[in-house]
Amino acid sequence: MENIKRKFTSDFKLKVILEALKEQQTLAELSQKYELHPNQISVWKTEFLAKAKQTLELKKPKPSDSSPELEQMFAKIGKLQMELDYLKKKLS
Repeated sequence: MENIKRKFTSDFKLKVILEALKEQQTLAELSQKYELHPNQISVWKTEFLAKAKQTLELKKPKPSDSSPELEQMFAKIGKLQMELDYLKKKLS
């Protein structure tokens, strides 16, 4: 029997992981459905949850860390919002 290593897209992995997180089917059922070993699903799920935790723990940049370009964009957004509010009042 030939041992061929299969490659899975991130979309496929995410689909399997989300179904595993829902816990509506057992790992055995999911492994049959997707033709995967239950351990593979567990590994993907564990990695996903670890990375999700890291993502949530990332520090948000402080306002003092913002770049001049970012400040210009926020100023432009504020100006556009004011213009939009003004035009809405005029049309009412």
